[in-house]
Amino acid sequence: MNNRLALIRERVEQRLDAIRDPASGKGLFTSGRISGLDVREDGKVSFTLEAPADVAEHYVAVRDRADAEVRKVDGVRSVTAVLTAHEAKPQTAGASPAGIGRVKHVIAVASAKGGVGKSTVAVNLACAFAGLGLKTGLLDLDVYGPSAPTLLGIGAQRPQMSREKVLDTLDAHGLKTMSIGYLVDAASPMIWRGAMATSAVRQMLDEVAWGELDVLVLDMPPGTGDVQVTLVQRVPLSGAVIVSTPQEVALADVRRGLAMFEKTRAPILGVIENMAYFETPDGKRTHIFGEGGARRTAEAAGAPFLGEVPIDMSLRESCDAGAPLVATQPNHPVSKRFIEMAQAALANVSRLNKPAPTIQVK
Repeated sequence: MNNRLALIRERVEQRLDAIRDPASGKGLFTSGRISGLDVREDGKVSFTLEAPADVAEHYVAVRDRADAEVRKVDGVRSVTAVLTAHEAKPQTAGASPAGIGRVKHVIAVASAKGGVGKSTVAVNLACAFAGLGLKTGLLDLDVYGPSAPTLLGIGAQRPQMSREKVLDTLDAHGLKTMSIGYLVDAASPMIWRGAMATSAVRQMLDEVAWGELDVLVLDMPPGTGDVQVTLVQRVPLSGAVIVSTPQEVALADVRRGLAMFEKTRAPILGVIENMAYFETPDGKRTHIFGEGGARRTAEAAGAPFLGEVPIDMSLRESCDAGAPLVATQPNHPVSKRFIEMAQAALANVSRLNKPAPTIQVK
């Protein structure tokens, strides 16, 4: 961090610490209420205010004041202030940390068709949530073709199992992660019958030490079969993000995916159009797979449109290297798009679910 950004960060911290935490009476920074503070070159500041769940409503005004105070700092152009409610749950001796019972929001990233870059979007969205200060997990549920080990660069690692037969997550790029790809030989063919696949999915949900998370991102297998239906019926989803390319053959499947989530009453947080276009160094855009198809499909279905992701060499290279672009190059233009889409998805979680983390962007 350069001297200018360091000075802005210091002044932001001072402004936040001048605000009293209603619970402890200490400054927000001193009391540990502020997490994920990020100060960027373009003057954008983001942070999370973590409130006790039982009095979370009292912290809405605190969040608003924190937002207003940070905006007064010279060099700050915009502020993203996220309010999350953390419930303190006492741990009894021998209590199992397994399962998703302490996960506040489960967000499914899905595509009814394979080959649209869903896993790339899921991983980078998860990194964007983490970058916004949220405790984030990523569960790769694509039992037929797990991508997380490659995309996160930890395919050689193996999770440990406790005496209680609970799997520990693998940490990568600020995420708690799990994938069937961590448990099997990468060269082995994934041959699963429906019941076997469903059982594997349940184990990764129920027998993994997810602990306390603000967001758990599910990288769903493509399609609308047994595994997908079982998941959306069994898991309390805060919402789903649908990924598509602009071409019609992909959009037809998107419509089926939207219908599946609507039938199970899972909120649609939005649609993302991946591989939207290719931009040459001179700024010319070529829409290889068509133009605006996912946006039109979202509008026709009455679903939010979260944004476009272009075909980009840096994004492809980061995927191959196991170094998610959002985590390793947060100021890259494509990374900024993922962060904006994560913010929009969080805003829709807040709008469609009560109670929920709230996000304020001005």
